[in-house]
Amino acid sequence: MIPRSSARSEPTNGHLAVWAPRAAKVEVLLGGERIAMDRQASGWHRVGDLRIAPGVLYAFSLDGGPATPDPRSLSQPDGPHGPSQRVDAGTFRWTDTGFEPPRLGLVYELHVGTFSAEGTLDGAIPHLDHLVRLGASHVELMPIVEFPGTRGWGYDGVDLYAVHHAYGGPEALVRFVDASHARGLGVILDVVYNHLGPDGNYLARFGPYFTDRYHTRWGEAVNLDGRGSDEVRRFLVDNALSWLRDFHVDGLRIDAIHALFDESAVHFLEQLAGEVRSFEHRTGRRVTLIAESDLNDPRVLLPAERGGHGLDAQWSDDLHHALHAWLSGERAGYYTDFGAPEQVADALENAFVFRGQHSAFRGRRHGRAPTGIAADRFVSYLQSHDQIGNRAEGDRFAHFADPAGQRVAATILLTSPFVPMLFQGEEWDASSPFLYFTDHEDPALGTAVSEGRRREFTQFGWAPESIPDPQAESTFARSRLRWDELEREPHRRMLALYEGLLALRRARPDLRDPRLETVHARVDAASGALIVERAETVIVAHASAKEVRVLVDASQLLLASEAGAQLTNGALVLPPRAAAVLHRGAKQ
Repeated sequence: MIPRSSARSEPTNGHLAVWAPRAAKVEVLLGGERIAMDRQASGWHRVGDLRIAPGVLYAFSLDGGPATPDPRSLSQPDGPHGPSQRVDAGTFRWTDTGFEPPRLGLVYELHVGTFSAEGTLDGAIPHLDHLVRLGASHVELMPIVEFPGTRGWGYDGVDLYAVHHAYGGPEALVRFVDASHARGLGVILDVVYNHLGPDGNYLARFGPYFTDRYHTRWGEAVNLDGRGSDEVRRFLVDNALSWLRDFHVDGLRIDAIHALFDESAVHFLEQLAGEVRSFEHRTGRRVTLIAESDLNDPRVLLPAERGGHGLDAQWSDDLHHALHAWLSGERAGYYTDFGAPEQVADALENAFVFRGQHSAFRGRRHGRAPTGIAADRFVSYLQSHDQIGNRAEGDRFAHFADPAGQRVAATILLTSPFVPMLFQGEEWDASSPFLYFTDHEDPALGTAVSEGRRREFTQFGWAPESIPDPQAESTFARSRLRWDELEREPHRRMLALYEGLLALRRARPDLRDPRLETVHARVDAASGALIVERAETVIVAHASAKEVRVLVDASQLLLASEAGAQLTNGALVLPPRAAAVLHRGAKQ
């Protein structure tokens, strides 16, 4: 068995190894030569005394077949079908010595390709100061691993260790993380371990990386508990450690953990969390592991000794769903279960609305109460790449609802006990949509994706010609942020509200108090307004098209989402579709 420290195919100190149990013979293709590797009983193939200088291209040939990229390549300069490039992570230049990532406070999710005009990691750096002014604690990058073509969301990545060449490659990620740390920002990377994309995915040639025992909506399920799964798990855990060690990333957002099918006694997530904790102990660095999960299962966050997976935080969808359905009126899909303001109150008090109740959407009971788990272990949001990009036209909340509704939702989110997350441009109500776009180089696959997208939404009544083609470059170009909007109305007004709410959140300790038992939310019977009490702060919000009058235990109006709000002797008057933040007790 190859020792854990050597179980990598990155060439180090003249040694190169790759796990390929399905191949009887593996050769290294280097500079026109074919160099045979020694096969071991474990399925690993090795070659020693092989010096590959940084920048040099190489590949593997399995049983005399065509050139195949290194599964653990850090760089694919010509894309997933091209050769791998030797990278020596030990030569990366860092200036972040002593950086300590902040605790989760405000997460800002962005897509590298559309965040800046350049569409690169270097192009994103000048905009980091905007995130600092907002008060972000972390920037969260949508997947940046190598995928086919030059544009895409990244969830069809195929080279899990390589930084996408169109984003600037591994050195650009080093510069981005270093620049973020210089500004006090932590960096979270979105990683996908439940499936790989179909185009450029060569892992099955090497070994049993996938299984037909389970299925995902996006592709073959990863083999986490079948024959050969020990090395598959090792491959994924080493990938996580590479981002932390080689690229100084401060956290990982693990995509769709409900599609990580594993019946092992030690779940893959528990193994991953345990090895990350060992990394923390060795390095003294704090790492945050965040799960995307729609299970409403507190076991994700419980420690291993209590039967949990031991992750630090998880996305919590219920507040989003409740806000969205209440303020937009949409009831399709999973919004079937939502729509009443009482569910917003429930989500604020309990994190999960569904804690074992029957879900009409699922046709069964769903969820379990997260008893004893603090609110700052839940990441909540109003908008995300999924909630925008999976709409037919990629429209943002204010585009399909209205700006006033977004201001109400933002007020509730940013005064909630949870860790808030913003999606790029949300804070100024960016006019650009975030569409679903791809750049598959395989014509048949590209056509299948375009037709599938069109077919999916025409079933819901959309005209086929109105569905943007994911393969069209114009679809990608429309999704780029327009940073010149920051200083123009109506964008400036939305930004001012977000800035004001985030300033209140920083200034008022009760708004950052993670104890759910201190949150008291209810719907006022007379006005229908939502009232949330947080120690010395009261939040009132309503979705009515008419002015409302609410009696509140408050002495001072701190902020209102709409002009015209007034507080007089404990009576708050709010204009249509508005929210307010108030101080209770003596005036400040």
